[in-house]
Amino acid sequence: MSGRTVVIGAGLGGLAAAVRLAAAGREVTVVEGREAPGGCCGTAQVGPYRFDTGPSVLTMPGVLADVFGAAGEEMDSWLPLRRLDPSYRLSYHDGSRLDVLPDADAMAEQVREVCGPDEAARYLRFRTLLGELFATEWPAFIDRDMTSLRDLARPYALLRLASLGGFRRLDRLVRSHLTDERLIQAHTFQSLYVGLSPRRALGIYAVIAHMDTVGGVFFPERGGMYAVPRALAALAEKKGAAFRYGVRATKVEADGSGVTGVRLETGERLDARHVVVACDLPRAHADGLLPEAARDWRLRRPRFSPSCLVMHFGLDRQLPGRAHHTLHFGERWGASFTALDRGLPQPDPSILVTHPVSDTGAAPQGHTTLSVLEPMPNLASGDRDPALGDRLRERLLARLAELGYGDLSGSLRLVQDPRTWEREGHSAGTPFALDHRFTQTAWFRPSGAARRVPRLHFAGMHTAPGVGVPPVLVSGRLAARRILADRR
Repeated sequence: MSGRTVVIGAGLGGLAAAVRLAAAGREVTVVEGREAPGGCCGTAQVGPYRFDTGPSVLTMPGVLADVFGAAGEEMDSWLPLRRLDPSYRLSYHDGSRLDVLPDADAMAEQVREVCGPDEAARYLRFRTLLGELFATEWPAFIDRDMTSLRDLARPYALLRLASLGGFRRLDRLVRSHLTDERLIQAHTFQSLYVGLSPRRALGIYAVIAHMDTVGGVFFPERGGMYAVPRALAALAEKKGAAFRYGVRATKVEADGSGVTGVRLETGERLDARHVVVACDLPRAHADGLLPEAARDWRLRRPRFSPSCLVMHFGLDRQLPGRAHHTLHFGERWGASFTALDRGLPQPDPSILVTHPVSDTGAAPQGHTTLSVLEPMPNLASGDRDPALGDRLRERLLARLAELGYGDLSGSLRLVQDPRTWEREGHSAGTPFALDHRFTQTAWFRPSGAARRVPRLHFAGMHTAPGVGVPPVLVSGRLAARRILADRR
């Protein structure tokens, strides 16, 4: 017996599940409260400018291509991508800079020019270590279902990770191989992607540095990052999935045998044999969307990632010579992380500037867009002073002027901050979900399946594998695989 699957949420996790289920011949209905797909991977139009309002860094395109492949399609026909060159430009407070290039020899040459020949040799050895960590960790713990404790029991992989330094702190692991502070920062800033400072994150998260510094960073040739969910939704529809936009699911109904249906805010009820909840999980529990029996002990005391301030600018000029992604490091590296750990604004933040010059449809001819991200405390840990956002915005404008971007105070802009994220349904006002401390990693992260409510599954950032475009896509694949394997 198959029956209908209702997917709640048309973000990347929900779309990945919907594509796979529909391609397998299952009846699928996707319910999305917004008027379009995307979830966190959204878009906004302000005047003549279009902005990506979600992730700006796309790594591991093979994971995305696998979703299209599961439907018998070639990704390039739907979503052609280009590799960014450089992946990042790293700009340091002393005036030096380092372009991150995926080619080993080219990157080693960059390191040799900036940090010296001895550090270049150390870098190549460290790059090999990153590959070994990734080769061990990805198949054993990231690209694998963690709904059962026995899935964590992989002695060889655990021993191998330990021998490679995966259970040391990330900062100490990297410093044991590299000595130049600039190169250390280049391989530890990624810990913020999992909501932790390099001093608190485990060494296993060095695999993120492997994903973007070795594997490369990509970008859609047309339509910006929002082209990703748009293509996935179109593919799911082609394979037979039905989409209900602009309507919220209010209750997942279940009886003793498992889920039976989904109630919508219109009062309509959708019969369902399986349900995939692919939205903010703590909010789903708090709002009563989920049955009481679906509660997960792992969410009793959730620890959330920091949030961010993002300012999107529409410029009536261009910025020649700028890289697609530039990370401007602050001078007070350690103090900034200490402040963020304490729920305080960073005194000297490192900021990520995205200049998608290849996204020609985002701005009129001769114009361009710019998006700037600064980490800041979430609303669960930080000061809820409503004036804080204004102060940080003014400081960021001044910082951008100092960095050579000009006076942007009069430019058309769109601002996102923790209060924005909270209004959009993100718990604690952060779009980065739960952080990835050890007790919220792998099996210890909220389960992908409700143990006491059969046929209720979860996808997205709040469940394993976790935050980031590739892990979220994997979560959708895992949910679909469990459903397709259910022969009851």
